[in-house]
Amino acid sequence: MLLCALLLAPGAARALEAVRVVPQVEAIDLLPLTQAQQSRDDRIEIQTARDANGIVRRIEVQAREPGSRPRWIAFALANESNEQVERLLVAPRFKLAGSGVLWPDLAASRIEAITASHGFRPEREDSSDADLFLITLDPGAIVTFVAELRGNRLPELTLWDPDAYKDKLNSLTLYRGIVTGIAALLAIFLTIVLALRAALVFPAAAALAWAVLVYLGIDFGFIGRFFGLRPEIENIYRAGAEAVLGGTLLVFLFAYLNLNRWHARYAHITLVWLGLLAVLIALSSIDPAVASGIARISMAAIAVIGFVLIVFLALHGYDRATMLVPTWLMLLVWVVAAGLVVSGQIVNDIAAPALLGGLVLIVLLIGFTVMQNVFSSSAVATGAVPDSERKALAFLGGGDLVFDWDVGDDHLHVSPELEMHLGLERGELDGRAAALIDVIHHVDRDRYRTLLNALIEQRRGRLAQDLRFVARDGSILWYRLKARPVVNREGEVVRVVGTLADVTALHMQQERLLHDAIHDHLTGLPNRRLLLDRLETALAAARHLNGAARPASGGSTPKPSLILVDVDRFKQVNEQIGVNAGDMVLLTIARRLARVVRPGDTLARLSGDTFVLVVVSEQEPQRIMAMADLVRRAVSTPITHGERQIYLTGSVGVAFLDEAGLADREAFLRNAELAAIHAKRTGRDRIEVYRASMRAVPQDKLALAADLRKAIERKELEVQFQPIVRLEDRSIAGFEALVRWNHPRLGRLPPSEFISIAEETGTIVELGLFVLETTARELLLWQQNLVVDPPIFASVNVSSRQLIRNDLLADVKNVLIRYPVQPGSLKLEITETLVMENPEYAAQMLHKIRELGAGLALDDFGTGFSSLAYLQRFPFDTLKIDQSFVRHDDSGKRPLILRSIVGLAHDLGMTIVAEGAETEADTVELFQLGCEFAQGYVFGPAINLDQTRKLIGING
Repeated sequence: MLLCALLLAPGAARALEAVRVVPQVEAIDLLPLTQAQQSRDDRIEIQTARDANGIVRRIEVQAREPGSRPRWIAFALANESNEQVERLLVAPRFKLAGSGVLWPDLAASRIEAITASHGFRPEREDSSDADLFLITLDPGAIVTFVAELRGNRLPELTLWDPDAYKDKLNSLTLYRGIVTGIAALLAIFLTIVLALRAALVFPAAAALAWAVLVYLGIDFGFIGRFFGLRPEIENIYRAGAEAVLGGTLLVFLFAYLNLNRWHARYAHITLVWLGLLAVLIALSSIDPAVASGIARISMAAIAVIGFVLIVFLALHGYDRATMLVPTWLMLLVWVVAAGLVVSGQIVNDIAAPALLGGLVLIVLLIGFTVMQNVFSSSAVATGAVPDSERKALAFLGGGDLVFDWDVGDDHLHVSPELEMHLGLERGELDGRAAALIDVIHHVDRDRYRTLLNALIEQRRGRLAQDLRFVARDGSILWYRLKARPVVNREGEVVRVVGTLADVTALHMQQERLLHDAIHDHLTGLPNRRLLLDRLETALAAARHLNGAARPASGGSTPKPSLILVDVDRFKQVNEQIGVNAGDMVLLTIARRLARVVRPGDTLARLSGDTFVLVVVSEQEPQRIMAMADLVRRAVSTPITHGERQIYLTGSVGVAFLDEAGLADREAFLRNAELAAIHAKRTGRDRIEVYRASMRAVPQDKLALAADLRKAIERKELEVQFQPIVRLEDRSIAGFEALVRWNHPRLGRLPPSEFISIAEETGTIVELGLFVLETTARELLLWQQNLVVDPPIFASVNVSSRQLIRNDLLADVKNVLIRYPVQPGSLKLEITETLVMENPEYAAQMLHKIRELGAGLALDDFGTGFSSLAYLQRFPFDTLKIDQSFVRHDDSGKRPLILRSIVGLAHDLGMTIVAEGAETEADTVELFQLGCEFAQGYVFGPAINLDQTRKLIGING
């Protein structure tokens, strides 16, 4: 209770009413019976209580410190007995009950001195817990006492019988000793466990136990007596201990719940909170009351927020949180009770000791919870388990299901999880082995019976088979059955035991890989491989029927026809609107064409913007041409993309089966391609039927396009390598892969004569993959036989068709998996103009290619219109300077921009390859400019594989 609440209004002092001191009463609460006053100077005049004769006197009391203006209290005691009475006046220096939450009342000396109106002078007794004064009253005496106070607060003032007060102190000291002993044992025990276990929760729990022990020592006065602390210094320790107690409680909650595994934000909040508590510890030396108040609010917040977090995690199945719920609930109740006590709503004498005992009990429960959780969860980790249990635990961790067939009793037991996965009732599969056969797919039932019978007959061996199970909802699940027979002493099979492992995901992945191998990744339509397979099947049926006798009804022999559509100006969609829009257009066209397909027909995507329809449902030419017109109109119908209308047309080629096509599927398909190319050349958005005259001129681009289709299969294409030399020591640093076509009729053709055709027809994709695989295979051979640092490298040119395809990433990844060359040594050369056609998309693709382990070279730099801002975003490691900047001009000087290009490349962290070096003077000058590598005819032209191996010193 605050003294300021007892102060009288300013005015004259009034006479006191004497308090009767009865020997039978052990304690009297004097605080409500006192008169409080504030003096104007260092003196105060008090009217005494009426004596036995009814006389009121005045006494004047001088303050201990001259010039001060202390607060005073006055009270009067009356001894109406015939014996002398001795009493102890007790003013506790700290009282938890009613101390307050904000700016709490901490330990302080309460009474400076007491003056009696007459009789014996009150004597101060030695005590560290309270201000004690021994008061002696003569028989029949009425004595007025004036007490000079220290500070503004007097929480309690009690007049005690000396023996009763001693008994109270003894009982309270015993209780404090027991509670402190339990807390000390708990702290020591958790510290010992900390030395045995390295889990983070143990030091957190031990720190919390020690913090509680220190707080008890301060509150019980043990530390104050041991160190001889003054009340003012004890306040600092008390406020700091409360802040440490809140901090250790927060650390324990964080460590026990492993909050850092749930979200990094929890760790950040904990660190900030601990930082604030550390500031409170420092603040306690300046203003203990403020620090103590904030620490008490912080502890209450930790208890409430922690309880909400624990309940949340427990509801989500976290076992640790579930085990901590009862303990933390008790902590929450303790916090509420503590709030009622310190706010003065509960002022019972046993409230404060009960709170401190409850705090020790909570820490004890926390210790038990930690021990139970950590040691129960780490039983496996101790390694002290038998080998059989270790195998059982390993089997449990593997997630496999039990398969146990008692052959003699024909009783089968499988794990209940199998029934749950199949949607069956519990125990539905327990019983005879036939119960399991009923849920096995009908295709696998005979194989299952045969395998089990073979184990029983042979009495040895192991079973490992994948079987299909049919769930209650009709879905198919794959399980791998691994089993072996158990043989008795007579050599008979008594049991077949094993496991069932769910391999559904593996089979789905295999089916997906098989599907992707023969289907287009974007549209899901059959790709060229599956198209040729189905076309071969149709041609085989046609050849069979063509060679057999005609039907008696005179019906015609069913023959396949081909409708091939090439989307006109599709490249402009990718360039002007974006690759995503191009993919959307292709998907829309694929869906439209699928509506034209009839049962028995096949729709496939041949290349980027080319679709093929194998028609076997119609035999009449007029009907087939009508289908071709439907195909053309499906392509020419406008496509909506956002707010834009995209108008496209299609060049359609139709090929009817002839004798040449009947024998060769490639020739048949080439006829449709030639017809489509002819339709494109003669105006687009039209239908052309293949005629033999379209092959009249073999040197024509149409013929070259058709021949290029089979050039790879016929091994007419050859990859040659032009050396790239390190200018510093003139050693071979790498090669650039160049493709040549050895045409059977036209001889060797340079890339300039067929690369553009490959781009137009989509053959560039297969051509580029062929060059990439050949180069990677050869580069791996070089690196295995030639160990140099840095490793030898090889460069491969990438076309626009390859870059805009998402398949490029898969192609590069597959090649690098099959041929694990050194990272960055297989370089993809991409021209400056190509990446600037769509820089955003190119940057994404290039970063993904770089992550796969391929190097990147920017080819023909300086010939395009690149932006330096974009150039910095591209992950190129090599820059190839176009030969137009390397060669001399008419005046015999090299372009001035060459030096700037070299400096720019070095600033971007790229190495430089100069193309077109033709003389020794070129190499010297390029080296002086800072170029690391060069290629050109001065180092030799492109050479074949055998010559390349000999050049770098590899035999064979």
